[in-house]
Amino acid sequence: MQTHGQMTTPGADATTVVVGVDGAGRSRRLRDLAAALDRPVRWVTLPSSDADLDLVLTDARAAGAVVIVDDAHHGQPSSWRALAAAARAGQAMLIARRPVVRAVELADLDQVVAAAGTVDQLGPLDAAGVAAVVTEAGVTEPDEDTIEEIRTASGGMAAVAASLATATSGGSVATATSRGSVATATSRGSVATATSRGLVPAALRARVQRRLAGLPADSAAVTQVLALLLDVPDSVVARAAGVTVATVADTSNVLQERGMIAPGSASLIPAVAAAIRTDLPVVVRRQLHDRVATALLDSGTDPLLAAVQLRRARVRTPTAAVAYAGAADHLRFRDPDAAVSWYDAAVEAGAQPAAVDLGRAEAATQLGTPVDLTDVSGEPARLAIVVAAIAAQQGRWDRAAEALADADGPGAALAAVAWAATGHPERAGDAARRARTEPSGGTPEALARLAEAAAGLAEPEAMLPLLIESAEAAQRTPPDVVLPDSPHALGALVAGLTGDVSTAERLLLAGLAAGVGGPVTARRHQLLLAFTRMRAGRYDTAAAELAPGPDPTAWDHPTARDQLLAAALAAGMARRSGDVARMREAWNGVETQLARRAVDLFAIEVLEELVVTAARLRRMVRARPVMDVLDDLVARAGDPPTWVVAVGWIRVQVAVALEDAATAATLAGELATAATLAGPRQRAQGAAALAWADVLAGKVDVDRVCSVAGDLATNQLPWDASRLVGQAAIRTTDATAARRLLEHARGLSAVEVGGGEQRGRVGVLSEREIAVGRMVLEGRTQREIGSQLYLSPKTVEHHVARMRTKLDASSRAEFLAALREHPGVVD
Repeated sequence: MQTHGQMTTPGADATTVVVGVDGAGRSRRLRDLAAALDRPVRWVTLPSSDADLDLVLTDARAAGAVVIVDDAHHGQPSSWRALAAAARAGQAMLIARRPVVRAVELADLDQVVAAAGTVDQLGPLDAAGVAAVVTEAGVTEPDEDTIEEIRTASGGMAAVAASLATATSGGSVATATSRGSVATATSRGSVATATSRGLVPAALRARVQRRLAGLPADSAAVTQVLALLLDVPDSVVARAAGVTVATVADTSNVLQERGMIAPGSASLIPAVAAAIRTDLPVVVRRQLHDRVATALLDSGTDPLLAAVQLRRARVRTPTAAVAYAGAADHLRFRDPDAAVSWYDAAVEAGAQPAAVDLGRAEAATQLGTPVDLTDVSGEPARLAIVVAAIAAQQGRWDRAAEALADADGPGAALAAVAWAATGHPERAGDAARRARTEPSGGTPEALARLAEAAAGLAEPEAMLPLLIESAEAAQRTPPDVVLPDSPHALGALVAGLTGDVSTAERLLLAGLAAGVGGPVTARRHQLLLAFTRMRAGRYDTAAAELAPGPDPTAWDHPTARDQLLAAALAAGMARRSGDVARMREAWNGVETQLARRAVDLFAIEVLEELVVTAARLRRMVRARPVMDVLDDLVARAGDPPTWVVAVGWIRVQVAVALEDAATAATLAGELATAATLAGPRQRAQGAAALAWADVLAGKVDVDRVCSVAGDLATNQLPWDASRLVGQAAIRTTDATAARRLLEHARGLSAVEVGGGEQRGRVGVLSEREIAVGRMVLEGRTQREIGSQLYLSPKTVEHHVARMRTKLDASSRAEFLAALREHPGVVD
């Protein structure tokens, strides 16, 4: 048996059985075989009368000709017996038939001919075979894409491929496919686009009509369902067609014999399916679509899979609209971008916009795209959460709190965060209690922990564990609500305030990996990660977080809150590099937003970067009202020490930038007093504020400045530490002290920003760190190393901590091993 999946050079065998479904190229194969013979041929057309067939056979014997019988399956028992008898008597014969033999007489003929020669089994054409068909149709040098498009659309069936190629040969296949032809549409799974433009070749439509002629009504109904090219079980096809599963199987067999289903496939040939759909009247098509949609939904198929199938078939009916809306509702908190598309599909299929507007708003809010809530209605609790989320994205936590003022359950938990952000710890506590009183399951665990954290506003160190629990719960079971802000983002901001940079990073990376909060929150996590790393002095990795990702459009719609964050990041990077032009650019881009006074407690360190930049640029007019609002928020919250220090630190930095020694001294004293009641980072800031005031007044105590700066750096404020020491070096009149301070400042600077060598990269140690590393390997204590390098023990401790981070060493043993392998430490 010979199998031909491609067009080959025909052989000269005078006795051959060519087997293939209709459209596989049986007639073409017979013609090729006949042309290769060196003997005359006589063609037999069946059905034929016995007398006519006898005449042909007699003539063939006399002439020594080969008898060629095309479509042998169309014959009658008497014809098959006569042909078999002639073959037994030595008559050379070529016959072609369908794969299934249903008559004993035809089987006998087939056996006799095959026994004397070969069997040529025709299958779908491969790329070379399609190329030959396309070339024969008049398309010169068809490109690979065109060949593949036609092969896919035709299922590799020669007759269908020829119809497609012939129809496009006038203007080239590429031109036709570029306009959405059957081939192009098929390769994309959307033949309906092509057929709606009338691009199914007329010859193909006529061929399909002939093949369908005479099908019973039940089989015709099955064929119409199959023409939608759905990937569904026969039971669904039967339900949609109103027939039995057995009828579906029988119809599929018939369609395969007639060349409408390619061998080895269970689906109609795409171009054939397109031709069938093209001939369906609009009313019939809509009825068909609705039956299919109903059958899919009633079959127990997964709603999302059902919706995918229906949309692939471009089904637009009220029943399909229900399926599309259901898919959108299922995805709106897991894949909001896909959900928006599904809501649009539901409206196109006939759903009332009012029925889907709220769900669409929930999805769009998570994407960060503009949402018009003017005419949106629905569940008040859901709508209030959307309103609050949009307000929070705009930096208006006060409006978010108002929207959720009377909410229960999840809304109450989110209200607690809004009240905390605006300095209302009592109201935050009340909202948290409302959230706790909900029945079991009313408030998701992630939001319950979030509310508890918000209620503890006065003690950020106590808030952080609850925010971590909230973040972990959100990763396990994402809450089905639109989050005004994620527990990961809030946790990172609070962790940064306490100097716990590693926790901030872990939270943000976990939030990014889990996709909590949707794309708009992912962008926020990425910006906060960059901001956190910048504040910790890791400027190269901060800049890497801002590099364009694989989807540049992801940043097309930054929220007002994130615009503020991005500006603070840009200003901070520019300030640390001394780039005044970039500082001015960052400030100009955010000045209008600051004028809105959209300020909240969680954004204190973000605002610090902008306010200090304003002071450096001598543009405090816009910044002073922001500071006043921050003062009001902290006072309203009851002057919690950590928040008091955070705001006081900004004011000290402003006084330093303005070189206002008297104001700096007053503010430093107040700050130091408040810091005694707060955590280690705040105490370091209090001591540093006093040192700054003395430096501005020209009083430089080298040991004190170095010690204070070391504490700042240990608490993840290396830039502030380096700047303090650098300014002290400039203001001292003692040349030896100045040299020591400058050397210390260089050691505290992890990296030269703005085009210098990036020494803060993982695994890359600065010269000072290399010197420290050598002494560590020698077994020196931190006090001994400090004495040798004129550094305080605290500063040495800071260097060692940074070195362990750079070398990714989690233990002292790993640290020592990494030092021994570092080329700079061990020559």
